[in-house]
Amino acid sequence: MSDRYCVFGHPVGHSKSPAIHAAFAEQTGEALEYVAIEAPLDDFAGAWQTFTADGGRGANVTVPFKEEAHRLCDTLSQRARRAGAVNTLVVDAQGHTRGDTTDGLGLVGDLRRQEVVLAGARILVLGAGGAVRGVLEPLLEAGPSSLLVANRTAAKAEALAADFADLGEVAGGGFDTVRGPFDLVINGTSASLAGDLPPLPDDLFAEGGVAYDMMYGSEPTVFLRWAGERGARGVDGLGMLVGQAAESFLLWRGMRPDVAPVLDSLRRSL
Repeated sequence: MSDRYCVFGHPVGHSKSPAIHAAFAEQTGEALEYVAIEAPLDDFAGAWQTFTADGGRGANVTVPFKEEAHRLCDTLSQRARRAGAVNTLVVDAQGHTRGDTTDGLGLVGDLRRQEVVLAGARILVLGAGGAVRGVLEPLLEAGPSSLLVANRTAAKAEALAADFADLGEVAGGGFDTVRGPFDLVINGTSASLAGDLPPLPDDLFAEGGVAYDMMYGSEPTVFLRWAGERGARGVDGLGMLVGQAAESFLLWRGMRPDVAPVLDSLRRSL
């Protein structure tokens, strides 16, 4: 009988995780079943308990349950403790629930696949929500010379930066405080979904600068189009999605699958 895994979300029908993990299973020869489950908004814990009682071995967690998943874990990775949210649940041999977050590893891995140099880089991260909190630790561990978190509400960015100040040169402020140039600008806001842009200066990018949007689609996001018009190389978040899934697979199965062929297949299907 195959080990059972799932992704929890609400909604979750759009999730590409079942296709990604099916491809990973085929690639690695691992016998597993992976499905999407729409958990009730008011009872995520119950949905998780039902899944594990039926033999579930682990899960991915997407919006809006990442913080709630964090609260129900018996143990947490250091990354997850700092992020205050988890996207990966693992049932250990004793039946305990361990929580981790692989979003930041997925992002950093994708940036490295794209040959973006992080060590010594000047990095700007737009947004101060959960998506940004989840990636700051791996970004700072990569050794940038500086990292600025910019957000519409400056106090939220300042508080977020203070939480990670022990890891490196990190500051926070409002969009009006942003002064380029930056080697890498990461859009962690949801503005792209609304076709909107934060107010940013035209001289944002250093020569050879990279714009990374955590969102993805069949066409470049409004942020990537704007960045391209200002000389930046644009990268969307599809590689981050596949990369974080690969890190989850590693936690569950003890092996990290090859991201490249799965990413290529997904890209063609958009």
